[in-house]
Formats: sequence, C-alpha cells, structure tokens
Amino acid sequence: MNLKFCSFLHFFANYPHYFLFFSIFPIIFTYTKQRVPKKSVSFQKVSISLSAKKYSYTYYYIYKMKILLVEDNRELGDLVEKTLTAERYVVERAADYRTACSKVGDYDYDCILLDLMLPDGNGLDVLRKVKELGKSDSVIIISAKDAIDDKVAGLTLGADDYLAKPFHIAELVARIRSVARRRNAGKLEISFGNVVLHPETHSVEVAGQPLTLSRKEYDIIHYFLMRPGHMIRKESLAEAVWGDHIDQTDDFDFLYAQIKNVRRKLGDAGADVEIKAVYGFGYKLSQKE
Repeated sequence: MNLKFCSFLHFFANYPHYFLFFSIFPIIFTYTKQRVPKKSVSFQKVSISLSAKKYSYTYYYIYKMKILLVEDNRELGDLVEKTLTAERYVVERAADYRTACSKVGDYDYDCILLDLMLPDGNGLDVLRKVKELGKSDSVIIISAKDAIDDKVAGLTLGADDYLAKPFHIAELVARIRSVARRRNAGKLEISFGNVVLHPETHSVEVAGQPLTLSRKEYDIIHYFLMRPGHMIRKESLAEAVWGDHIDQTDDFDFLYAQIKNVRRKLGDAGADVEIKAVYGFGYKLSQKE
C-alpha cells in the first residue's frame, strides 16, 4: 500500500475528530451557502432599489402569496423570481404552455403571472384552463403583445390586470400587491382572537405583545390566520409554505416540528386561539374553549 496513504490513515486513526470535521464541513458549507437568505437584492439592470425604506409607503401585501410565473424568457424570469423571493413570496416557474397547464391543474396559486407568447402554445389558453377548472387564482398578464385586442381578450377571459413589456419591476410588484389587497377587501392586518399579524412588517402580536418567530413559523401562522376555523390538510400547508412538490413527500416530520414550535409559542404567549390536530386530516385554527 502506498506509504503516503498509510500515513494519511494513521493520522485520522489517532485524531478521529479531525476526520469528523473534514467529513461534515463540506456539507455544512454547502447547506449554509444554499439556505442563508439574502437580506437585500439589487438589480442594476433595472436601476431600482428594493429597500423597504424607499417603498414602505406602497409595499403592503395581505398574506404570504404563492405565485406561478409563466415566462419563457429565462433572464427576465430569473429577475422576477429573485425580486419576488426577496419580498418573501413563494415563486414557482413554468417556461412553456404544457408545464403551465400541468401546474394549474395540480396546484393552487394566489397569483399567476402569465406571458401570452409561449413556445408551445398561447397564454390565453392557460387562462381559459384556469377558469374552466373553477380556480380563484388571480391572473396578471405580462406580455410584449400590447395590442388592444390582446388586452381586451385577456381581461374578458378573467385576467385581473395586464402589464405590457418592457415593464419596471417595481410596477409589477405594486400590481401584485394591488391584487392582494383586492382579494382581501383592502385590510392591512389579520387578526383572530388576541393574535394579530402585520404583513407589512412580517410581525405577530399576542395580546399586544410581540411574538418572536422564525420565518417558517411566521408563514405557518400567516396561513392559518387566513383560514380560521377551516380544516387544513398537511399537504396543502406544506405546499403553501415550502412550495410545489413538497406535498408529495412521504415524511412530514419537518412540518410537525414547526407546528409544535408554533403551538408552544402561542401557548406561552397567552394566545386565546390554538392549532388543533384533526386526526386523519390535518389541522384547524380555533378559539380555545
């Protein structure tokens, strides 16, 4: 056996903690690199600032929105996705007609950003499918087709808004927020019992006192507060908070752990509402008896 390799094995046999460190360090580094969220995003191409301070007077949204972006232009799609992700939206992508139809058939979205000119079909046919399925997803058409006939056709089929390309990214975000406000009658906070959620600051109060939450814990409370008293399937909750396909997992331990933390924090803070487990179905947010 090679002498250098034998020396290498002898070193780690005598110092096993070094072996453990060098074994898990690449995993930790990779996980950290992928998971640490960016606090701010700057896009020089569109020459705008996405700082909360600059747009705080207009940037309000009522609840955590799950958005389907149907756009075949990869560069534009990446820009829109990064911007919306920085604003704490859950963004899913479809680059063609077939994928878009598959997603709207399998999943629910709060808002669909829909390009009309897709490589294998017409975006208006995706809109027709959404309406045929009886979905309540809001639709904002984003298209280079600026003809009045296209606008009329899209709005007649049930689109909520129409934004012609090229557009300013800040205007797109503002229109998404406008759609959210219309869906929720213009309310700027959500409350149930003595729990109040403030979407504009991503904060929650219980009996007037701030509640410290992780991002996922906040998203879970947000989802429940939008549906008080409703039965919620664990698959639907996972999909809304973590994105498409997570509902297909065989192991929901990650969700159970987050729900346990939320329950504990609400209880410790003196909340008069609770998340109840409904055997064989999921969960329900209800007033304490």
